[in-house]
Amino acid sequence: MKIGRYFVAGFFAMVLLILFSDRGLVEYFEIKEKLSLLETETGRISAENEQLRERIVLLRSDRDYLELIARRDLGMVREGEIIYRFREP
Repeated sequence: MKIGRYFVAGFFAMVLLILFSDRGLVEYFEIKEKLSLLETETGRISAENEQLRERIVLLRSDRDYLELIARRDLGMVREGEIIYRFREP
């Protein structure tokens, strides 16, 4: 009977070690979730990088796009243009 108790206690201790020790199953699932989140973030950043590359190509080669950005973002106007500003009610 004592051997059976030691076996059960040892088995229980091993199960606890497997589940909760350093690099146990609990940590494995936490790391797996972090990996999934990082892969999602990497995909988002890659898509953003691609959009920025396309914008760089347009800024370097398309004069109309460059003018649009200058007007919209920088508030620039062509020489001789008249700007009207209206008050909002």
